Amino acid sequence: MQLFVRVADLGSFAAVASQLGLARSVVTRQIAALEEHLGVKLMVRTTRKLTLTSAGASYLDKCRSILDLVEAAEADVMEARLTPRGNLRISLPLSYGLKRIAPLLPEFQTSYPEISLALDFTDRHIDLIDEGIDLSIRIAPGHAPGDVVRKLGTSRLITVASPAYLARHGRPTHPSELAAHACLGYSAKASNRPLAFMIDGHMENMHLAFRLQANNGDALMQAAAQGLGITMQPDFIVDDYLANGAVEAILEGFAPPPLGIHAMLASNRYLPHRVRVLIDFLATRLAP
Repeated sequence: MQLFVRVADLGSFAAVASQLGLARSVVTRQIAALEEHLGVKLMVRTTRKLTLTSAGASYLDKCRSILDLVEAAEADVMEARLTPRGNLRISLPLSYGLKRIAPLLPEFQTSYPEISLALDFTDRHIDLIDEGIDLSIRIAPGHAPGDVVRKLGTSRLITVASPAYLARHGRPTHPSELAAHACLGYSAKASNRPLAFMIDGHMENMHLAFRLQANNGDALMQAAAQGLGITMQPDFIVDDYLANGAVEAILEGFAPPPLGIHAMLASNRYLPHRVRVLIDFLATRLAP
């Protein structure tokens, strides 16, 4: 069963044989014996590729579930006496990762010296499985059905402008007035992303022509602090600027609901001990 899953994952008898240090013929014979035992063809093999049959795909799903249960059962027995160890690849949003997560990691690695961390700072959407990521931290209003997540906290969105900008152009008292102002917007793509406000108990999107847009909130905050316009950014970017008076909060009565800070996992398969201890550590440190 384990050998069949490996062959299906790697798509090659030769690759599995090389990985396990076996002769290719040994792997071929074992898969053939499994097919004979089951009485069905699991794989169609050609000189160029290996393809699962419909029976093979169904069998693969069941094999994964069974092996996950076996791994979980063994881990439950062993974890009490094991030290978490191994490599962890983590994807982090750029600004939040640098400001909130990175300062915590030296403490984590002191507590768990046998866990090695590899950090990927990016705001782009990633496929955890395709890119070999164990854990991704993402900030969003919610998550898609089927996503495997653990909520770590929340972040408020705050609309701000510099005192100098407000002195020159006036302080807007309603989101509808933003069309007459210079606005600075976050966008990971070429098109403008609307700003969302809570108006009369309902969320409304304001589609604005941004004077400046960027895929990094820190860059937009620096521009706002220098008087270029109005921007809406999360509290972990805004707080320092508010504290030193570089910007002022506006439209506070129209703030949208907080964003969720989530730990995203590649699947609902068994979670390695090293991933669990990191999520627990972050949940504790990031709790309000």
